[in-house]
Amino acid sequence: MVSQKIAAWIARLGWVWVDGQIAQISRRPGAPTVFLTLRDPSAELSLTVTTTRDVLDAGAPGLAEGARVVVHAKPDFYAGRGALSLRADAIRQVGLGELLARIERLRRQLSGEGLFAAQRKRRLPFLPHRIGLITGRASAAERDVLTNAQRRWPAVQFRVINVAVQGAAAVPAVIEALAALDADAEVEVIVLARGGGSVEDLLPFSDEALCRAVFACGTPVVSAIGHETDTPLVDHVADLRASTPTDAAKRVVPDLAEELRLIAMARGRLDRVVNHLIDREQHRLDAIRSRPSLARPDIVVDQRATDVSGLRDRAARGIVHRLERADADLAQVLARLRTLSPAATLRRGYAIVQRLDGQVVRAPEAVAPGQRLRVRLADGDLHATVSESADDGPAVRAPLDPADR
Repeated sequence: MVSQKIAAWIARLGWVWVDGQIAQISRRPGAPTVFLTLRDPSAELSLTVTTTRDVLDAGAPGLAEGARVVVHAKPDFYAGRGALSLRADAIRQVGLGELLARIERLRRQLSGEGLFAAQRKRRLPFLPHRIGLITGRASAAERDVLTNAQRRWPAVQFRVINVAVQGAAAVPAVIEALAALDADAEVEVIVLARGGGSVEDLLPFSDEALCRAVFACGTPVVSAIGHETDTPLVDHVADLRASTPTDAAKRVVPDLAEELRLIAMARGRLDRVVNHLIDREQHRLDAIRSRPSLARPDIVVDQRATDVSGLRDRAARGIVHRLERADADLAQVLARLRTLSPAATLRRGYAIVQRLDGQVVRAPEAVAPGQRLRVRLADGDLHATVSESADDGPAVRAPLDPADR
């Protein structure tokens, strides 16, 4: 009852155009009906298509397995087996021009979404610990990648997953392998490798689902699909495009011999630079050491000692000269003082008459008879008493008794 309701509901659906890839063709001799298995190249989905021999011969004569077709069909549900199928009244094989046009439309769509943006592409590790390789089983691409990578770096490690690289099963197999390698923490870069082929052979690598899977991959992806002239869409989405599988091996791992040569060159340049720096600094030290202040450091002390000795001599001569000049000035002042001193006058025979109170007697009338006076001579003093003089007035009489002095 449920199957009949499902069949009735599907019977109400209209005619649709379906795009897919022919996985199998069944032609029974003498039978007017042809059975086709139509497969979605991006997923593990397939449907049975029934049509007449006339429709097939009219729309796609010489149709072979693996061809891309567009089918105008109506969905049918066979309740007895619970199977969904398509009943086609028109089949057209998709030509190369239409395929390229569809790829170009998809290219513009993915580019507009930013899947081809250069700023999102990641740099590959210089020396990956392990490389994931997705390629066909026992293919020339696998051999080229492994041989050239191991020749360049013998210690390189690979995790190889062999998948179908063309046909209906290619896209889901590659997507599954990508997910497995991306989940492996030891895999640091993933290489998609396939040899050359026709445009139809390389169609899986322009599939939208595969391009989005590469874009969502957390591990850097290298695309090495076909030859230099082949540019499937996955080349634009990948982090690095290699022209060939051999070129991918050269891009993923460095050349050991070349790296050793570069290291030797760098060490040589470093040695030359260091030696040049040491020589330059040694010359500077030699030049500094050759200066008189360092070659004969005592010469500075000697020069300063000579200067100090000269200054001391000059100071001594200056002091002596000043003392001599001061002594001469003092002698002159002393001579003048002695010349002007009363003692010098007394030595010439003069005397100073003073009263006992010390007042100098300058005139005879300044004293009275009988007044005692003091007479200062050059070598001592005398005491005298004034007496009258008959001629000149009072006269001074010296006492005869020394006790009166």
